[in-house]
Amino acid sequence: MKKMMIAFVGLITLTLAAQAQKKSGAIQFETTMDPAAMASASGMQLTDEMRARMPKAMKSNFELLFTATNASYMPVEETEDSNGGGGGGGMGRMMMRFGGAGGAREYFYTFADQKLVEVFDVSDTTYAMQSKLTVAPNVPANFNMGGNNRQGGANAPASTSAVQFLPGLPTMEVVKTEETKKILGFNCNKVIIKSIRKAKVLDMDKDIVDETAVWYTNDLGFNFSPNPNLWTEGTVLAIENKGNSTIAKSIEYRGVSTKDVTAPKKALAITADQYKTKMEAMMKRFSGGGRQGGAPVRVNIN
Repeated sequence: MKKMMIAFVGLITLTLAAQAQKKSGAIQFETTMDPAAMASASGMQLTDEMRARMPKAMKSNFELLFTATNASYMPVEETEDSNGGGGGGGMGRMMMRFGGAGGAREYFYTFADQKLVEVFDVSDTTYAMQSKLTVAPNVPANFNMGGNNRQGGANAPASTSAVQFLPGLPTMEVVKTEETKKILGFNCNKVIIKSIRKAKVLDMDKDIVDETAVWYTNDLGFNFSPNPNLWTEGTVLAIENKGNSTIAKSIEYRGVSTKDVTAPKKALAITADQYKTKMEAMMKRFSGGGRQGGAPVRVNIN
């Protein structure tokens, strides 16, 4: 009887330990972009030469670290480990701190009060901006609120697009579906988020509708999305759009340092309005000389 009691207590201890371990870990995400497909979906007319110059696919990796109370999401890159500590042919993973390549952002979540902080670099300064999980338009910094906005920017040649977007932000709609599937073993539900913009297409008024499929699960017990502006509930494990997708590839339950899921204290606080003003001023300074420094910085304004 005594041995049975000891065995029972041992089993309970192991079960509790396993449950506690599953409160923290890492989920690896992969984003795949097809530039030609994205351009075509936006209404741009591409020549065969333009398509030939575009890469077929661009892939990047991201990592979600989570504990019972916090989480962080940021880009990672494969790096060579001279000590072979990566366990995969001498390759390891390194987080790209404070912006990474192309102005990518880091996101820090606090579950108790549902707070979200975006951390990013502008020039030589690291900023932290309060944000939230929601459904909202993704507005690039060079978005022209006038009627001449195109995917290529206000200075793009008119011949690159048959679509002339009208002033104003898109209207967002959420459509719930009955579709389900498993991602990493979790039961996921599908919602479709529609972005609807008014436009002139060959001088005719049209609604340009862009649909994004979002797959989420409530099994993980916390709220998250790889894109904070594409979230309805739960933990988003996949986002699928024309020419652009992000999907969770693997999960590992392990200990995670509090430091890795806490926003850096050295970041300078900035509001969404202040950031918008700063980026508009930068674009004005660069106007006439083309875009400086590659990919545009995204502005998430809620």
